[in-house]
Amino acid sequence: MKKAIALLLGAGLLLAGVVQAAEKPLIRIGARVFTEQTVLAEITAQYLRANGFDVRVTGGLGSSLARQAQETGQLDLMWEYTGVSLVSYNHIQERMPSAEATYAKVKELDAKKGLVWLKPSKFSNTYALALPSAVAKAYPQVRTISQLNQVLQDEQARKHLVALDTEFANRPDGLDGLQQRYGMQLGRANIRQMDAGLVYTALRNDQVFAGLVYTTDGRLNAFELTLLEDDKHYFPDYTAGPVVRKAVLDAHPQLAELLAPLADALDDETMRQLNAKVDVQHQSPSSVAATFLRDHDLHEVTP
Repeated sequence: MKKAIALLLGAGLLLAGVVQAAEKPLIRIGARVFTEQTVLAEITAQYLRANGFDVRVTGGLGSSLARQAQETGQLDLMWEYTGVSLVSYNHIQERMPSAEATYAKVKELDAKKGLVWLKPSKFSNTYALALPSAVAKAYPQVRTISQLNQVLQDEQARKHLVALDTEFANRPDGLDGLQQRYGMQLGRANIRQMDAGLVYTALRNDQVFAGLVYTTDGRLNAFELTLLEDDKHYFPDYTAGPVVRKAVLDAHPQLAELLAPLADALDDETMRQLNAKVDVQHQSPSSVAATFLRDHDLHEVTP
């Protein structure tokens, strides 16, 4: 009899465990194809798992594919950038007067598509053009994009190479707009399209004259790159924030309060350090995420 009761209890506990696991709500997180997105997705996934969610991450996505997947309900949560939503997804070319205005505008526009912007982070990962240290030393007069353009237009400098990641080269808020704003005339002979990570390698190895970088990238300091001033204010604000499908938020309203501490903990310098741990120190995104959550006491924060 005791043996039968023990078996019955064991079966009951096993069944309860299966039911409990099955009852965990699934959140499908998307990440675009660069380090920062991978790190943010990993931080969010570990954090939500610790707070009772089942999480699936799909990484390596292009912007358009990721957005389409979220709008059609294939992805539930993305860390998005206000400038990308404003220009690429909502086709607003005019620049907003402030980061707050940009956030308010995309929050309004994306709400019409069933997507909700939660509390934004404290960092903005905008674009910049950068020079390798050798080029910066050889051209001390080049410290703005306008000055770079003057050098690139020089008859003797038309073979100077500019490295761009493939996505930027083909986006409406990318190369075409940059050339229009600055009157650039970069031809195929000048441009090298490559993976975003390889742009930094090309800059570090002095293989290109200039390259497109992200302002929160950890390799900026490590590779001694010189950022050029966007003196004609082409690049919009790119404050990052979690964007969740309204249907998912309606089903799990605690997500808004739950994700707020993550947004509060992420500023420019913190994000740059996290990215550097992956790209410079070659730590895994999962270990970087775990350390971040532990250091900020963010592993189990159920509201």
